[in-house]
Amino acid sequence: MVSYKELGLVNSKELFKKAIQGGYAIPAYNFNNMEQLQAIIQACVETKSPVIIQVSSGARKYANQTLLRYMAEGAVAYAKELGYGIPIVLHLDHGDTFELCKSCIDTGFSSVMIDGSHLSYDENVAVTQKVVEYAHAHDVTVEGELGVLAGVEDDVSAEHHTYTRPEEVEDFVKKTRVDSLAISIGTSHGAFKFKPGTDPKIRLDILAEIEKKIPGFPIVLHGSSSVPQDIVKIIKQYGGKMDAAIGIPEEQLRAASKSAVCKINIDSDGRLAMTAAIRKVFAEKPSEFDPRKYLGPARDALKELYKHKNCNVLGSAGKA
Repeated sequence: MVSYKELGLVNSKELFKKAIQGGYAIPAYNFNNMEQLQAIIQACVETKSPVIIQVSSGARKYANQTLLRYMAEGAVAYAKELGYGIPIVLHLDHGDTFELCKSCIDTGFSSVMIDGSHLSYDENVAVTQKVVEYAHAHDVTVEGELGVLAGVEDDVSAEHHTYTRPEEVEDFVKKTRVDSLAISIGTSHGAFKFKPGTDPKIRLDILAEIEKKIPGFPIVLHGSSSVPQDIVKIIKQYGGKMDAAIGIPEEQLRAASKSAVCKINIDSDGRLAMTAAIRKVFAEKPSEFDPRKYLGPARDALKELYKHKNCNVLGSAGKA
């Protein structure tokens, strides 16, 4: 077994406490490969932001669990090499079984999510309790989920929203002893969240009701990419096929981050930024075949996107 403390990582407990007090959210950026991780660390060091680097079950299989452990340890050393040792959490995104969460804890994760939202309420409570008991014995923090987000991202798929019921959150948190709670208030997984012409809105009224039930408790928003239209335009300009789609307006995420929402997950925006940069290189330099020459610009585009998110959306810049 490898403890995350040996890798130089931290859990999310103190970070969330400071974020709630300070009225900002910690960025939770998904990664699958070296370039994505480099961009995350560069952006967060340059903006002096704490960060949660997170992987889904699919990303863990893609990258390999052993390599991931050393990548996380390398990220800590890399941040120091860049001149600022930011706090870094390694988090499992949408773990769906106790066995997966246990395996991640045993291989150096400092935080895990157990997503029992597809189960009945009682089954969700039971599996979350089991994960919390094991995780807390190893000083690992746990995120639970109530409510279901629509959309598709990696292994997570649902056709319809089920908003989180404020009347359930107090009982769920008390019974499970989770450290944070992911809720469904109108965000959505994937790049194809809402059709143009619609008016996507986060249900801040539900968020306010939840905050009344569990005041000061750390809340998490999934599916919070904004699908920047300038990036979508570049993808289409250089031959990409993307159905028309819009995401969550950034000003709504900024409003949410000033409340008890202290972790905001962003994945699709990063995928879009990298894809746009790679397509541009392929279109303008069709003879290029050195991966560094197209993955490098993709990494740079991703870094700029994340710097913007830290400074202008999440409010996490300068909080490390």
